[in-house]
Amino acid sequence: MERTQLIAANWKMHKTAQETTTFAEELVPLVKNSKREIVICAPYTVLHDLLKALKSTNMAFGAQNMHHEERGAFTGEISSIMLKDAGCEYVILGHSERRQYFNESNEFINKKMHSALQHGLKAILCIGETVQEREAKKTFDVLKKQMGECLSSVAKESMKSVVIAYEPVWAISGGNPNVKAATIDDAEAAHEFIRSMLSDLFGKKIAQETRILYGGSMKPENASSLLRQKNIDGGLVGGASLDPKQFADICNS
Repeated sequence: MERTQLIAANWKMHKTAQETTTFAEELVPLVKNSKREIVICAPYTVLHDLLKALKSTNMAFGAQNMHHEERGAFTGEISSIMLKDAGCEYVILGHSERRQYFNESNEFINKKMHSALQHGLKAILCIGETVQEREAKKTFDVLKKQMGECLSSVAKESMKSVVIAYEPVWAISGGNPNVKAATIDDAEAAHEFIRSMLSDLFGKKIAQETRILYGGSMKPENASSLLRQKNIDGGLVGGASLDPKQFADICNS
């Protein structure tokens, strides 16, 4: 089956309201002919600005995280209900930085998955191995564990709202020019394995329908090669998504 490719921007902790508006004004005309679905996942503080800036386009926007509870005494947190109210269509869950810096477990991420899906958000679930796990040849073991636990008890019918993002932690540049993306073969092999795991968990049909994104330093220079692979259905773009021209080049590649 034909899967519509998805390019999702992850701005992380970047951009003020004015910077967001300027970015959108520059980006929109550059991607007007793109055949890919485009999503911008931004800080909470600029979601309203994105709502206004993208209202006349077919682009969507989302958040980079959320709490699994609907409401309560959780100072500083944001719920799925709040994100829907802000106009979000997507939310990133389980990003490696959330796992690394905020000690988020697969079990905790699973609770967020259920909350997001229950309240009508599309979840971009991030999975991936560290450099230590890769060197120990545990990549597939890590991916299998993260997939199984993060998607535990998720209903088959809910998988239409789930996107998987493979982010090899060792290939995320974080602004470091010396960090290299995974090779095309390595990336495709991981995506193929993830699709096989989806088949084991939910059946072949859902595995073929679910989009799997590459999230390890996708740039204009490597986007075309990555996006030509059979099992790579788009990208979760970090650093390159902060510049409208670079991000547009990826969307149009």
